[in-house]
Amino acid sequence: MSTISGFHGSDLEKVAEHYGVSKDSIVNFGANVNPLGLSEKVRREVACHLDIISTYPDREYTVLRHVIGNYCQVSPDCVIVGNGSTELISLLIEQRYPKKTLILGPTYSEYARELSFSESIQEYYHLNSNKNFQLDISDFTKKLQNHYDLLIICNPNNPTSSAITTAEMRKILKVCRDSQTFVMIDETYVEFAPDVSEITAMSLVKDFDNLMILRGVSKFFAAPGLRLGYGVTGNASFLAGVKEHQIPWSLNSIGAFAGELMLKDKEYTQKTRSLILSERERMLKELRHFSQITVYEASANFILIQIHKDKITAADVFESCIKKGLMIRDCSSFQCLEGEYVRFCIMNPEDNTRLLKALAEVLS
Repeated sequence: MSTISGFHGSDLEKVAEHYGVSKDSIVNFGANVNPLGLSEKVRREVACHLDIISTYPDREYTVLRHVIGNYCQVSPDCVIVGNGSTELISLLIEQRYPKKTLILGPTYSEYARELSFSESIQEYYHLNSNKNFQLDISDFTKKLQNHYDLLIICNPNNPTSSAITTAEMRKILKVCRDSQTFVMIDETYVEFAPDVSEITAMSLVKDFDNLMILRGVSKFFAAPGLRLGYGVTGNASFLAGVKEHQIPWSLNSIGAFAGELMLKDKEYTQKTRSLILSERERMLKELRHFSQITVYEASANFILIQIHKDKITAADVFESCIKKGLMIRDCSSFQCLEGEYVRFCIMNPEDNTRLLKALAEVLS
């Protein structure tokens, strides 16, 4: 049976059909979603308030924006909510309408897709595996002097799980401000970082008006179906323009209500971070004993490895794992990522142990 590479984490039906396995039996290490699932507190409260479907949400999402502001320690006046961060990526690119964009790669393909609609020239600055995918700030800032209209950074980055510190991001924003480059920072995975305060750019919003930070609840709060995303920017005129072109009531009543609950659920947040931080460290430690792979440091809730075993490809490892009911990500579809790479997220301890055993069997 031939292998189809590049399955997305949401493609369970396609995977199940192609490999002849039950969809319900698959442990999805490819979607990067919190293994705890939806918060029980949120589940109960939403179930008790389904009648809110009968009313329109507040068009300004006033309460939700205040909750987000408190959660991110920014003014609610700097916050916009949307139908997932995907909508906000689209609106941002539409409003900036960049003629020339620099993307820090390898990274999430949706950026390139949205840019294609604006006919923007797309260039990539490649993170280097020889430097463990850590950004060379000095070299990167030189590249930024080539006058780009837009810079796109995912931080922590997908699929490398590498991260740029807040101090480094400040340097980048200064250079971009001087060259009139607007910066989009996707912080989808920042809440999984060992120390969020050392990576997030939220504290920089008050100092720079040439950036917008995007986040959502799909990954950390295990709610991809809710389609709640939010953006933060200190550029009032730009924010007004985005809101003017946004479809009214973009986020439904349940999404707004659930979002308010999620971001205030400190017990869930602490439980998630405790699980991810401890399991990530355990998995990294175990993987470093494998002699025929390179294991990269991880700041997100997923780990990237490169395979060096003779005649074993990323597709081979994917297939070996999926036959055991474990779905990882073959990274061959990521632009700028040359070589045999696979990525997998942190799940519950027992599932992580199963995956480590499966990887040992194919890579030993």
